[in-house]
Amino acid sequence: MHGFANPARFLRIATWLTPLLLVSGLVLGMGALGWAWFNYPPDRLMGDSVKILPLHVATAWLGMGGWMSIAIASLVELVWRHPLAAIAARASAVPGAVFTFVCLATGSIWGRPTWGTWWVWDGRLTSMLVLLFLYFGYIALSGALAREGASTRIAAIFGLVGAINIPIINRSVVWWNSLHQPPSITMGNSAIDPAFLYPLLICTLGFSLLFGGVVLARMRTILAEVQAEARLRRKAMQAAEGF
Repeated sequence: MHGFANPARFLRIATWLTPLLLVSGLVLGMGALGWAWFNYPPDRLMGDSVKILPLHVATAWLGMGGWMSIAIASLVELVWRHPLAAIAARASAVPGAVFTFVCLATGSIWGRPTWGTWWVWDGRLTSMLVLLFLYFGYIALSGALAREGASTRIAAIFGLVGAINIPIINRSVVWWNSLHQPPSITMGNSAIDPAFLYPLLICTLGFSLLFGGVVLARMRTILAEVQAEARLRRKAMQAAEGF
């Protein structure tokens, strides 16, 4: 595992893997959304608003998955001290926040005709909103630590503590009475008609690949910034020694 954490080896792999993930993710994701938009039949209860289902579910999954990526990378950083772990966690934050915001926005658009309101303070929506605020806090904290050149262990601890919210989001519709529907997809079972399910799964797969490509691209950018900053420091030290 340490071998793959070597920056030079990582860059060699990421150079060809990043465009592959981005292109395949866009093709699958946009194709599934297009299929849902033009071919989803109106739902008995939700009508045409069911067309937003693939986008909403995919972004909800990746909003939670993005924070789990931060938590796993933070654990690797704290326990094994992998050189790329902090960069991977930081790179996952912005796309995770974007997916979480899109999840909340599409949920509100879906909720207005279905529930008769844009927002309710139930367990699922509230815990998802908390996740968005956690992303904002992590982005601000990790960015400040990077600018100051301080240890990233504080951000790693924040990433692990914030993961407590993920099972709360997942189980909120079971633990509390809610307008939000209960889980439709569980281990080995689905309450969703195949006509709706397959485009949803393809969209989720496509957006997952897109998330991976964006994270790799951001990791490459952050690595380039770190290396450029290190070169500038060395030149500044050499210039100071020359005097």
